[in-house]
Order: sequence, then C-alpha cells, then structure tokens
Amino acid sequence: MVLAELEVFQSRPIAPTRRLALGSCVLPVSPAPGFGGLLLGAVAAAFVTEVDVDLRPDLERLSHQVEQGLRIPQPRLRHRFQTDHVGLNRRQHRLLGDGERMQLDLDDAAGTSPGPQVLAAIYAAGRLPIESRGPVMRVIRRGLLWRGAVDDHLLEHIGGTGAAVTAVGRYADPEAWALGVLGLVGPSPDRKDVQRRFRDLLRVAHPDHGGGQTAAAERIAELTEARRILLVT
Repeated sequence: MVLAELEVFQSRPIAPTRRLALGSCVLPVSPAPGFGGLLLGAVAAAFVTEVDVDLRPDLERLSHQVEQGLRIPQPRLRHRFQTDHVGLNRRQHRLLGDGERMQLDLDDAAGTSPGPQVLAAIYAAGRLPIESRGPVMRVIRRGLLWRGAVDDHLLEHIGGTGAAVTAVGRYADPEAWALGVLGLVGPSPDRKDVQRRFRDLLRVAHPDHGGGQTAAAERIAELTEARRILLVT
C-alpha cells in the first residue's frame, strides 16, 4: 500500500541548464508530520550525503525560507525550480506500508542527481498547509543531518522517536496506536492509569523476564513512545 508519494522531474546531468519540477505529490500530513512528512524527510536524508559539502548549508537556509513563505530567488543549488516538466527525467519516491511495517521505495536509478531530490523535498513541503509546514520542515532538517543507511533507523531518526517505532499506526492514528500498545481504553485515559500500565508492561518487557536483548529494547521503545503520546495528548 502506498502511504505517500513524491514525483520529481529533473534535467539530465549533462544538460547545460539544470532544471527541477514537481509532479504528483501524495503527502498526507495529518496528524503532522504524517506519512508525507516522513517521506520528505527520508528523501532529504537519502540524497543529502551525495550533495557537494559546500552546498549543504544552503539547504537548511532554504528550508527556513520556504517554511516562512518567502520569495525564493532562483536558481538554488544550481537548479532552477519551475512548473513545466516537459523534457525532464522522472523520478518517483514512495513510502509503502506492508501490514504494520513501513518501508521506503526511493528511486536512485542511474542518472539521478542528488541535489534535485533534496530540493524537491523542501519545495514540496512549502506547498503544504501552513499549520503542517513547520513540523514537516523539522523532519526534513533532521533528514539533512542523517549520515547512515536508508533503513528503519533512518525512519526512527527523522520521526524523532529516537527508538525503533516504525509501525504504520504510529503515524496514521497516534493516540489509537498508543492505547493499543498499552492495552488501555480511550479516549484520553487518566494519566495515572497510563503511568501504572506503562510500569507494569515495562517490567514484563525487561530482558530479565527471558526475552532477547533486541526484542526487549524494541518493546521498551514502543512502550515509551506510547506513553509519551498519551501524556502529551
């Protein structure tokens, strides 16, 4: 199942004029950052390491300018952003859902220039409703700092959980997901009930109860994130 999609059109690397345009963008961002925000952050993270080091500071500046709705002089990162995509090469980046797991499907075929992919993520965020733009841009800026592999840990990093929480439900309906993880009935359970249930399940999840270290760490991370969501809701 496709959770989010970003279509990018870029000029060929050998073209004298470097151009960039956006195509179809399916970017659900409610509740923010949503699946759309995760995809944009992942695109920024996956391609930023291939961008010239001297050009990277301009990406963060651009993200703040676009977030504020400022007029953006062109070109940026040597690419001109335009509406028309006739004659440009197409790239498609998607966030997929497989059951309760998310996975990235990023187009890095031969001839894919990294700069336009990162720029496209930032410009796409600029088209979002103003109330969603800030949270999504923060996810993109976390992506700009990523220097690892394109895997679950990338989604953890840009999602800001700091833990192995990549369940589809975590972003589709955070409160319902958190209630399910803690086995509570909603909406808005009492804070004391949340804390009590968290402590009980945390004891069960501890490695001393026979679980493996990796499974225990993932379960503890899941419980911690569920508690955080319910206590700030």
